[in-house]
Amino acid sequence: MTAQADPAASGLVQRAAAAFAASVPAHPADDGYFGPGSVTWRLNGDLSAPVAGLRALLVQALHPLAMAGVDQHSDWRADPAGRLASTSAYLVTITYGDRAAADRAAARVRKIHERVRGTDAVTGRPYAAGDPDLLLWVHAGLVDSVLAAADLFGAPLSAADKDGYVAEMSAAAELVGVPRGRAPCSVAVLDDYLRAVRPLLALTPAAAESTAYVLDLPGLDEDMDALWRDIGDAAVASLPDWATSLYGLAPPAAVTEQRRAEVRQVLGVLDALYLGEPGVLGARQRIELRMRQARRG
Repeated sequence: MTAQADPAASGLVQRAAAAFAASVPAHPADDGYFGPGSVTWRLNGDLSAPVAGLRALLVQALHPLAMAGVDQHSDWRADPAGRLASTSAYLVTITYGDRAAADRAAARVRKIHERVRGTDAVTGRPYAAGDPDLLLWVHAGLVDSVLAAADLFGAPLSAADKDGYVAEMSAAAELVGVPRGRAPCSVAVLDDYLRAVRPLLALTPAAAESTAYVLDLPGLDEDMDALWRDIGDAAVASLPDWATSLYGLAPPAAVTEQRRAEVRQVLGVLDALYLGEPGVLGARQRIELRMRQARRG
């Protein structure tokens, strides 16, 4: 079915591309918190990133307090494309920007978090977006999703790369307010953390509504709608069994090589659309040049 025109999701690719191009510095003062030789630079720019982003939203939404904050204080219903673009801009800035740019972006997020507080209608518990426990949950959901999506649909990763990514990304957690030493430093520690949090997780009405909406965005043209649905299916396929169980879904079937190739083709088409937007090619070239220089030593 062809989606009807709706400004809520209009310009999905264009707005994300503009945010990306504006967030990659032309003349950085330094290499930032990760640097061009890091695993973080490679993974956060991997072809599988759209799958990782959607998977992260699905995982993060299962924490009732984190979801209550988004539901009660976010404009995701009115402007999902804008929310996705702003989230992307933040991640690009802290990944590829210099330290001053990353610090400014993180300070803006912390300032917004000061206003995000209330009471979850389902559990009756109070929440505050700046709570280190909730910040840690959101961080872990993203890091785990980047690894899972890359494993299934992206570049091959060694065990050392996976541990390196988890360890490097602890700097991102600290930027938004997670106390030093609390973010997982390895895949094993990340897995232990996720296992320990599971008893707190649930599919609240807000989580069910928001994730259904994001996976089936209104206002996309027919071609973009088909691409988005394929990426959403890939995100669901990459979820762990405990998450699909909470969503009331059957455990995902193993991703075959044929399905992996199909998803990568879809991601390639989306990436080509993205690359055709103003400023994206130049930003990509700046990143790649700095990565090549780092590899040369």
